[in-house]
Amino acid sequence: MKRTVMRALALAAGLFALAVVLLHVYFAAMIAWWGTHAPRETAFMAERMDALRAKNPRAVLHYQFVPYERIAMPLKRAMIAAEDAKFVEHEGFDWDGIALAIEKNEKRGRIVAGGSTITQQLAKNLFLSGARSWMRKGEEAVITLMLEAILDKRRIFELYLNVIEWGSGVFGAEAAAQRYFGLPAARLSAEQAARLAAMAPNPRFYEHNQGAPGLNRKVRIILARMPAADLP
Repeated sequence: MKRTVMRALALAAGLFALAVVLLHVYFAAMIAWWGTHAPRETAFMAERMDALRAKNPRAVLHYQFVPYERIAMPLKRAMIAAEDAKFVEHEGFDWDGIALAIEKNEKRGRIVAGGSTITQQLAKNLFLSGARSWMRKGEEAVITLMLEAILDKRRIFELYLNVIEWGSGVFGAEAAAQRYFGLPAARLSAEQAARLAAMAPNPRFYEHNQGAPGLNRKVRIILARMPAADLP
């Protein structure tokens, strides 16, 4: 009886390990595909649209993938300055940024900073849900390493700029530029770009609270940092 149970447990463990391997083979294959193809939809887009359509069946996804060259230079600089100043240097993780985020959170007694890099954010948006757990963070780390190994920095940044959320049903630079300024992403000014970058950490709130305290202050800080931003 004991031997039968052990065999069953070993078989279950083996099947689980195989499933994990196959899942990551799928992730790697999708990342390689997205090296030359635009995502039609990401896991995070699907999750957000399900939530929106539960409230409003007519909710629409606003998303148009545009190539790197059709995204204004100021927006590229603004997002690097605001989200990941060491993007071109690190290999997926900014350890100094993570340590600083931990220190800030300990001082406040709650989560006020994340420390996630652009690559980590892209990993989450492409494949994972918005739920927070140690297992999800571990999966995010693995996918982050895959992204850095398979794609170059420019493609990672291009994908990121095209799939991040900028409001309810609004994803990517082109949809955001049209939504807030009535312009294509290629024509954004420095101040408009800085405003979009300032909104990025909490886009659904700022979408309806453009005059929120602190938003203009963040815009000024980002504008000051933009000239020093290193782009891929």
